[in-house]
Amino acid sequence: MTTQLTTRRTSQILLIGLITICCAATLAPVHAQRPEATKARRQYQVSNLPDFGGTSSGGNSINDQSWVAGYSRLPNRNRHATVWRSSLLTDLGTLGGPNSSVTWNVKNTAGIIVGISQTATPEPLGESWSSAAFYSTPNNIGYINLGFVWQNNQMRGLPPFPGGNNGFATGANNLGQVVGWAENGVHDPNCCCTQVLQFRPAVWTLGPPDQIQDLPLIPGDSSGAATAINDNGQIVGISGICDQAVGRHTAKHAVLWENGTVTDIYPDAPAPWWNTPTAINQRGDIVGFAGDPAFVEGDILHAFMWTREDGIRRLKPLPNRTPPHVDSEAYGINEARQVVGVSCDAEQNDCRAVMWDHGNTPTDLNDFKGGYSAVLALAKDINDKGEITGRAIDPITGVLTAYMAVPVGGK
Repeated sequence: MTTQLTTRRTSQILLIGLITICCAATLAPVHAQRPEATKARRQYQVSNLPDFGGTSSGGNSINDQSWVAGYSRLPNRNRHATVWRSSLLTDLGTLGGPNSSVTWNVKNTAGIIVGISQTATPEPLGESWSSAAFYSTPNNIGYINLGFVWQNNQMRGLPPFPGGNNGFATGANNLGQVVGWAENGVHDPNCCCTQVLQFRPAVWTLGPPDQIQDLPLIPGDSSGAATAINDNGQIVGISGICDQAVGRHTAKHAVLWENGTVTDIYPDAPAPWWNTPTAINQRGDIVGFAGDPAFVEGDILHAFMWTREDGIRRLKPLPNRTPPHVDSEAYGINEARQVVGVSCDAEQNDCRAVMWDHGNTPTDLNDFKGGYSAVLALAKDINDKGEITGRAIDPITGVLTAYMAVPVGGK
């Protein structure tokens, strides 16, 4: 399901996004949003993160210990979930299949990393499942996928609901709670394309044994997914129908779960599709993207930020671009309400990593990179130090590289 995202969108970005960097650079200043905060430092040193020798890697998560997690492609096009600590690359491996990935921002500092991985078991129903969009061909389909937990240098799979085959893990907090979604045994007529089984938003309480429970949906809905969790147990995600298990009509409602209840945080969303929260900070601020009425396949999306005091605020794409930018997507937020994401033209030929300062006009991080030669194509996450990770593209070779941007001072 989700995120976010079509295959086109994950390769550009979420993924779905969903894309060689070798020097240091500087980026622009940003204003911290807490009333007591002073102006945030605005210069950054940007560096690429090492990879496995393929043509694509991406940083999708950065926590307050400066651990970056994401994926790196191997020369054979398979990709493995990775973590970079002090810029040193660790291969997290797989659950027996060709591919794995960390696809969402996993914010805890307890050493827990979660994501998705193929197993060695063939997919019995021929489903592509949500994770196919986050891998590279030719081995992106054909195997059962599970959400995984990586702790103490070991990866293990998380169980789906009874009767289901596949799962997907997105976030984990410091209390040992993991969120995502997983199939149950219901053959749902609202599923389409290759999807057969219904799936529900899931919370796993880590053991041993790891235990799964589902989250309530908006009344009338049948499938959904959880995408992020904070240390207060607040969870965000989507609610809708089974559909193709990659966002779209599964993301009819952008929702918040707290105290056992589900709330639609964007009841007047412009379209009943692709309404997807992607991150929540400890104070309960939420960011994500919403669908466009003219684009049921998610070609154009609109970033938003939700706060309890102000409700929904749309985060606009970059102004004064040629061709004009019409697509915006928010993927990460820190406690200072600095929001990062991407801004694109309609054809997604020009995509730029951006930062919004609590919903204000976006800043193109490329405008402040000095001699940095690669294009910062996506900002996927930001921590409370103001460090950013995402994906950059070499304009000559087209190689997609994970980067880390570290504040180095300046106002």
